[in-house]
This record gives sequence, structure tokens and C-alpha cells, in this order.
Amino acid sequence: MSTKVAVVTGSNKGIGLSIVKGLCKRFDGVVYLTSRDESRGKAAVENLNAEGLFPEFHLLDIADRKSVERFRDHIKEKYDGIDILINNAGVSGGFISTHYDECKSIININFNSILILEELIFPLVRDNGRILNISSDCGHLSNIRNQYWIEKLSNIDLNMDDIVQFVDWFLQSVKDNTFNKEDLADGATAAAYRVAKVALSAATIVQQRELDKRNISINSMHPGLVRTDMTTGIGFYSADDAAKTPIYLVLDAPASLKGAYIWHDGKVVDWYDYKSDYYFKISTVLDQVPNKD
Repeated sequence: MSTKVAVVTGSNKGIGLSIVKGLCKRFDGVVYLTSRDESRGKAAVENLNAEGLFPEFHLLDIADRKSVERFRDHIKEKYDGIDILINNAGVSGGFISTHYDECKSIININFNSILILEELIFPLVRDNGRILNISSDCGHLSNIRNQYWIEKLSNIDLNMDDIVQFVDWFLQSVKDNTFNKEDLADGATAAAYRVAKVALSAATIVQQRELDKRNISINSMHPGLVRTDMTTGIGFYSADDAAKTPIYLVLDAPASLKGAYIWHDGKVVDWYDYKSDYYFKISTVLDQVPNKD
């Protein structure tokens, strides 16, 4: 019988590290802690070893195709498959910056990387396996205010090319200096991150159609405002608390839960409800900043 394997991307710190920790305690198989920084990744593994937890480590930069290929080859040779894949790696970027190079980098890491993983890693996920894309409240459709893209992304026949066009539209508008802040919610704060995470959530729905034939479930979720380096320590939850729902989704949720967008408390949210207030609000973050007066 083949060894079960769980992989968590971007897991040398924050939510990813807490997910690895939780899986090491509950998952009956091998857990991979991956990181694009080898020294930080190995240090994280050593810290977990000191707690009596023993994940395996592998270098993995999800935005680097060669790195993903090396990881793919390693898994194929050593275990021949994956049972759980949690796509956690990501960057937030600045709240107000719309510099083209920065926006492109944010989208490469948060969205374009999932296309590389879909091509190279998804085929390794075994039948009946589970995939979880860590999205954000920035990833709900209510973040979009441009009517054309609301309708396009809501279309039942949405495909990955449509989603790529959506991302390209945003990047081109930034490059041409024609970006309109009214196209996104909340004055377009964290614009590139919103676009990347909306694209990721939409991609999850498209990916589920393809994965259905192998009875693989793939969902996306908003982990909540978590106290991590990404949020500069601002948030309502610790990383360990935030890891509980992702772990539930890959270990305990019913197999019928597929292609859903899930809130940090485990509630399934209607991703298509673009008139709702699930969108990210910068005031939520600012309210958590300590008053120095």
C-alpha cells in the first residue's frame, strides 16, 4: 500500500507552518513542509523536530517552473503521488501601490503559480484526493465592481482563459496608467492582491470541473485576518487557530464539498454574491493598529 502524502506550500512560517504542525499530529502519512528559502525551511523543520513532529522538507518556489519540476520529480520518484495539497504560499504587497512591476510580481506568486501547479503537481494528486487553495476575503467576487468582469467571472461557462484575460486586463491598465479605482471595492486598496485572489477563487471553480472525473475535491478559503508576518502581526487569530479550518477541510469535511469558497469559520459562502459585503476592507486592518497617542 502506497504511503499517504500531504504537501503544504509556503509553510516555513505563519499559517502554512501551523497547518504542517496540525497535519503532523493528525495525518496518517508523510507531511511535506516546503519553502522557497532553504535555510528558513530547514530551521522550521528543526523547530518542529524539537516538538516531536517530523515533517519532510523540500525546496519549492511555486513561481519558478524549474523549482516546481524538481519537486514534482522528487515526489514521483519517492512516493509516486500526493493525497493532500494545500496551496498556501503567497504575498500580500502594499495596500496602495499600483506600480506595474510590483503588481506583476504579486499576481505571479498568488495566481500564475497555480497554473504551474495545476500543470505539474495536480496530476500527482491521487484519485479521491483533496486540494485546498488558500485565498482571502480579497478573493470574493464582491471585490469586483466592473460590471463586465462581474458578468464574465459569474458565467457558468467560465474557463481559465477568461480568468487569465481578467488578470491581463488589470495588469495592462496599470501599465498604461488607465487603471480605474472604481473597478474594485474599497477604493481599490490592495488592488493587485484582490485581482490575484479573485482569480484564484475563480480558478478553483474551473479546476473542480476537471478534477471531478477523478473525484478530487478542490476548494478555496479565506483564512481570516491572522497575526502573521504578512499582516505585520495584525489580526484576530493566531496562526494555530487559523489552521483549524484548513485542516478540517482536507481531513474531515464531507467529500461532497467541492468547488466551494469557504470562510475562516468553515461556513460555505456564495462566491457569486457580488452585492454582498464579503470584500476586503482596509478599515478592518487599520482598526487593529495600536493607537500610539
